[in-house]
Amino acid sequence: MDAHARSLLETGAAELGLALDASQVERLLALLDLVVEWNQKFNLTAITEPVAMVQKHLLDSLTVQRWVAGPFVTDVGTGAGFPGLPLAVVNPALRFTLIDSTAKKIRFVEHAAQTLGLTNVTAVCSRAEAWKPQQRSLTVVSRALSSVGDFVRNAGHLVAHSGRLLAMKGKDPIAELDDLPPGWIARSIERLRVPGLADERHLVIIERVPRP
Repeated sequence: MDAHARSLLETGAAELGLALDASQVERLLALLDLVVEWNQKFNLTAITEPVAMVQKHLLDSLTVQRWVAGPFVTDVGTGAGFPGLPLAVVNPALRFTLIDSTAKKIRFVEHAAQTLGLTNVTAVCSRAEAWKPQQRSLTVVSRALSSVGDFVRNAGHLVAHSGRLLAMKGKDPIAELDDLPPGWIARSIERLRVPGLADERHLVIIERVPRP
């Protein structure tokens, strides 16, 4: 990535309240270089222009940082590793499991984690509903994977009892909340802003209904 991409990342992260150190900046930009390299052979993403990659892959992923709690975090439908890999870079003390059912994408995630020295990342090739983790996560996140209701139905079993699901969406997803399965509640819908983008972004924070 060029100097403009670096400046955009540093400035955008600061707008999100993140103080990235030099090593984190290098790793995040190196991740984009790996995406470009692998994209020449595998269709990982349609977004390959440097500015768009910084905005729509890195900064978009980092918009949820304030809601991420550990020690265990799961990214469902991670694709080319977003938001899981950027969040793993900025949260080295947390353990991340990145799940996707497409083998080539999980191979990329494994390669990227190894190349970037992310020892806190485990890649799993599976459908979320079929994955049985040894340790459930306090945070389960998904970026534009499915409807909010389907996300809860497919990934709710991955969440620790006191944990929550974070559904990253585009336009206001309030209409989807009528489809939440019993036992779950949307605690809030947060409007997100990706630095440099005018696109709508929302985050639905979903928790189990408290026991009486």
